[in-house]
Amino acid sequence: MPSSDEQLEVYVDRSLGSTVVPAALRPLGVVVHTEVEVFGPVAEGVTDAQWLEAAGRSGWIVFTKDGRIRYRKDELATLVEHRVRAFVLTAGNLGAAEQAARFVSNLGRIRRTARRPGPYVYAVHPRGLERLWPKDPS
Repeated sequence: MPSSDEQLEVYVDRSLGSTVVPAALRPLGVVVHTEVEVFGPVAEGVTDAQWLEAAGRSGWIVFTKDGRIRYRKDELATLVEHRVRAFVLTAGNLGAAEQAARFVSNLGRIRRTARRPGPYVYAVHPRGLERLWPKDPS
């Protein structure tokens, strides 16, 4: 897990694109892995379970727009097995610049949350994070 002085490593799902979000994060010291960088020319054929496994095995944090990953059987099993730490944008109508801004404005919160072991999925809102899965037992 990253400490406050370690670099944060994230996997940016193709749903967020491969340019705007990574370009906003890299100058802030975040190590970014995009689907195309990780899987090369076969990236379009990679399933959600495959990229979630790759991110989990590598210890990377996941950034995605696909909040439904916590409901689909294969993806949920992969989240659990590989202890994936995922941060999702739940608003589907955001442009690339606003997507990037949400992650950037919450980077400190994401860094602090990511110190905890997974698996979990958090929503990234304009001014904070919300735990989506697993729900707190309280």
